[in-house]
Amino acid sequence: MRPVTQPPSTPTQARRVLAAAKRLIPPTPLSRRLALQSLLFATGFGTFLTGSAVYFTKLVGLSASQVGVGLSVAAVVAFLAAYPAGRVVDIIGPKRTWAVCTLVGALMFALWPFLHGFAAYLAVTVVFELVQNPGGAGRNAYILDVMPEKERVQTQAYMYSSLNVGFTLGALISGVALALDNLTVLRWMPIVTLVLGLVNAFFIVRLPRAERDVRVADKSRRKEPVPGPGALRNRGWMALNFFAGVLETNQVLLNVVIPLWLVEKTDSPHWLLAWLFGTNTVMCIFLPAYTSRGVRTIDDALKGIRISGAFFVLSCLITLLTHSTVGFLTVLLVWLGHVTVTGAELANSASEWAFQAQLMDPRRRGEYGGVGQVFKTAGDGWAPAVFTFLAISWGPAGWLVIAAIAVIATLGMAPAVRSAQRFAARELPPVATEPVG
Repeated sequence: MRPVTQPPSTPTQARRVLAAAKRLIPPTPLSRRLALQSLLFATGFGTFLTGSAVYFTKLVGLSASQVGVGLSVAAVVAFLAAYPAGRVVDIIGPKRTWAVCTLVGALMFALWPFLHGFAAYLAVTVVFELVQNPGGAGRNAYILDVMPEKERVQTQAYMYSSLNVGFTLGALISGVALALDNLTVLRWMPIVTLVLGLVNAFFIVRLPRAERDVRVADKSRRKEPVPGPGALRNRGWMALNFFAGVLETNQVLLNVVIPLWLVEKTDSPHWLLAWLFGTNTVMCIFLPAYTSRGVRTIDDALKGIRISGAFFVLSCLITLLTHSTVGFLTVLLVWLGHVTVTGAELANSASEWAFQAQLMDPRRRGEYGGVGQVFKTAGDGWAPAVFTFLAISWGPAGWLVIAAIAVIATLGMAPAVRSAQRFAARELPPVATEPVG
């Protein structure tokens, strides 16, 4: 009998699998360090976030409405603080701001085991938001400042994947604590976040200084006025971020509206929620490095916006059908609706990274980030209440209105981006308009 041999295609297939696996690993030492930092942050914060609802109600002594009020107040504070926070980054330096805010934010978790009542919860939540705001602005400015231009979008994609891995690990850690059903164990869970936060702050300090950090450290240059017009004079940038905020309401569909629709308006089993979020997590871990790979120019980014808008609308159309379906068909359609809205998230993220890399003034990245955050909040802050009302109260007609909002935002992005491009060509250094990715 002739011996059985492996088909000749097997080595090629193995090489392809190996090459695909390598693409999930950041290609440069600095991008790997930034991805690891994202993993540290998300693991620590995800550990607290996963069990926060139980923590706030069982240990801090809050009602569900009080938790909601606190988060709403914090959101308003974040909106008001976004622009000043961006200016702080430009004055102090992105890495220093990021590291200090990360350290202070980590230390605040040491307070949670000793807090009780709404006033204490509100105070800590608001202060934490005030700390996180400049920290996030510093992080975003640092990445754009320190990374070579051709690596910026891809590096942010790897960091995005690492965030999702970290939040998954944090959820597993918190899930073990919740499964023990022991309030003493749960009370001291914020210490895990504290420890990982301190490691994260040390990790950030060890990162190389970016150009803006070097400039701030040079006392002879520190008080030099920053050249160029401010971000509030760039109408295209403001409009771009408003429409980007509207398109980012895909997260409201993902995390709020589709789950509520599943529970209230379909016959789907509630365990499907776990499958939906699991699918989203897996896609957001493994796909960002691929979906961002083709985004090299502004035109590529605008194509990504159109793809994101198409997925957004498709998710609405698929989900509205489940109003009148039953059984397995409903389960399949709800799952497809969640998959398509995740596609909208991935395409939109890659495009936004390109816009930030090319259309921000590199001399004012903190300010541009702060202004962008203000207008993004204006674009998405209303969505949880409005989208929930439309879907739950209006049914299929409400989903059509949500889809129409996504279409309007998609159509509005192109003229906003072109306006920001013209401003960049006229007012910003040439580096701000070179291709990335």
